[in-house]
Amino acid sequence: LKGTEVIVGHARFVAPSTLEVAGRRLTAPRIFLNVGGRAVRPDLPGIDEVPTLDNVSVMELDQVPEHLAVIGGSYIGLEFAHVMRRLGAAVTVVERSARLLPREDADVSDGIRAILEAEGIRFELGAECLSLGRTGGSRGGIVVGAACGGANEGIVASHVLLAVGRRPNTEDLGLEAAGIRADARGYIEVDDQCRTSVEGVWAVGDCNGRGAFTHTSWNDHEIVVANLFDNDPRRISDRIPCYALFIDPALGRIGMSEAEAVASGKRLLRAKMPMQRVGRAREAGETQGFMKVLVDADDQQLLGAAILGLNGDEVVHSLLDVMAARQPYT
Repeated sequence: LKGTEVIVGHARFVAPSTLEVAGRRLTAPRIFLNVGGRAVRPDLPGIDEVPTLDNVSVMELDQVPEHLAVIGGSYIGLEFAHVMRRLGAAVTVVERSARLLPREDADVSDGIRAILEAEGIRFELGAECLSLGRTGGSRGGIVVGAACGGANEGIVASHVLLAVGRRPNTEDLGLEAAGIRADARGYIEVDDQCRTSVEGVWAVGDCNGRGAFTHTSWNDHEIVVANLFDNDPRRISDRIPCYALFIDPALGRIGMSEAEAVASGKRLLRAKMPMQRVGRAREAGETQGFMKVLVDADDQQLLGAAILGLNGDEVVHSLLDVMAARQPYT
């Protein structure tokens, strides 16, 4: 584009409103930080002694693992677990919590586990003392310790995928030199319109900790553009939480979980229906899962929903539209 210059290099603040990159100093009245994030590399005993994969390098494999051990029973870990199992790998998921996806309601977690176990994925839950090491033998494997005090011999795997969370790419950005505040995990603090603590600097996308999805990053951009150029005071807090877990069948999730709705103190209406009662699911022979919807009993507004089942990631949008339009569930 005319008037656009791309500079390749590591940029960092050296003073307020001043960045240094590739030996040049750049100043501007408006600076937008969009530095993204990456997979966490946890401080596990033995992690530097064995090869490990993350969400990027696992995509570069040119053969199916004989046995993939996935460290982390959340969204990225479960999606890759299902992909690799469908491709023919033996898969074991190791999770510190007592159940998968601890942010979701227990019935959702249990339903997902049932779907994956039915395809032969194994789980080690409540794995408090994780460790990695090498096993002997000519083929050379990786031992994943999942219990404290040597209580078992561990899981022997050919490959290990680390999927225990994300971290923002902010640790060498010179935020202190610019006076920009970040939290203890390194996420840049922003207000409801993506402004940082310093005038003229915005932070959008994964690095601001206000969403970790392509669509929330895009919405950050829409909010900034609306405020700067359209006199439209859009806000992050207007955003309805919406995401999917892309196993098969998928989970579509919007708004509050049931635990969050109960904690809000609102009077609730709840509805839950197994996919066995959905005609299209029965016709497709895909009757795993269920649909659950939560409503504010006083104003009849939808509060949230979980659709775990056939096309759940698409079907949930019909409910999302009603929430966004602020129409009653009826």
